[in-house]
Amino acid sequence: MTVSRTIEVATAAPYVVTVGENLLEDVAASVPAAAARVLVVTAAPLRRHVDNLKALLDARGLTVVIAEVPDAEEGKTAEVLAFCWQVLGKSDFTRSDVVIGFGGGAVTDLAGFVAATWLRGVAVIQVPTTLLSMVDAAVGGKTGINTAEGKNLVGAFHEPLSVWCDVRALDTLPRHDLVAGLAEVVKCGFIRDGEILGLVEEHLDALREADLDTVRPVLTELIGRAIKVKADVVAADLKESFLREILNYGHTFGHAIEYTERYQWRHGAAVSVGMVFAAELAHLAGRLTEAEVERHRAILAGLGLPVSYPGHRWDALLTAMRRDKKTRGDLLRFVILAGIGNPIRLEGPDPALVQGAYAAIAD
Repeated sequence: MTVSRTIEVATAAPYVVTVGENLLEDVAASVPAAAARVLVVTAAPLRRHVDNLKALLDARGLTVVIAEVPDAEEGKTAEVLAFCWQVLGKSDFTRSDVVIGFGGGAVTDLAGFVAATWLRGVAVIQVPTTLLSMVDAAVGGKTGINTAEGKNLVGAFHEPLSVWCDVRALDTLPRHDLVAGLAEVVKCGFIRDGEILGLVEEHLDALREADLDTVRPVLTELIGRAIKVKADVVAADLKESFLREILNYGHTFGHAIEYTERYQWRHGAAVSVGMVFAAELAHLAGRLTEAEVERHRAILAGLGLPVSYPGHRWDALLTAMRRDKKTRGDLLRFVILAGIGNPIRLEGPDPALVQGAYAAIAD
């Protein structure tokens, strides 16, 4: 095993995120000795890797049950959640047993919520296999599912026992999914760690083309830095009083795009547009320079991510934003920047500013 980095998330129930290569044996060894059963929640494309993990868990004498769920957002439904509960019930899972989420962000979100709700909370170990899930969904303890009314409206805070980010899992990730995951990495650069932005700018072409043989060390460094940003924020604010809201930079508008597009957009693509929208809003509010806005566009477009959205969808987007978790009553709230690395909250902005920011990103 080659471990590049371990990052401690120093919450009330601290845990470690490991970023490295060939980590399956470590995942199996991390299941507590008190456990007798393990539920692995995963999607069909990863079954070969899960079978390898199952063999390692079998060798420890554990009873392993695999719950294969629909891939991506189709798996984050109440129906799929109920299916997982049924599997747990029929397998006699107790409070000392363990759930493992093995997959992308939707799978880790679902697995975490399954663990949070079974017997009012059992242990979960997260094994994210996409860039997006490594730097976002699997770290921080936020779990949940979608409803017809919006994304992640039902969920719980439930910290994992550990998180294992095997960068070799990214070798087979489609280029568009890798690039979409980079949006969350770039977000961490804009809100806190400027070194991330410099590294991305330096390796823009190779990252855009997902040339992993060339950029694997850089990508490993970016993953570690992005996780460190999230770990520091989560340790200071587990349940999103305000500091944690900075991790939602670009997400208010991004989630509105996802909802309006019925989740057919990749999350990272929607957040990319959302960050440019937030930058334009900050510029109109006198908080961000034009050059800083253009840096958003240059980095994100340079990675091949979208930076604009059709200009005739305002009513639908506004309706969706009013459902956002940061909204209080009818008061819209946005995370914007007062300079790179300095996120602030903008509450109840003048509607003319919000529409002006939309006009600036409309195509």
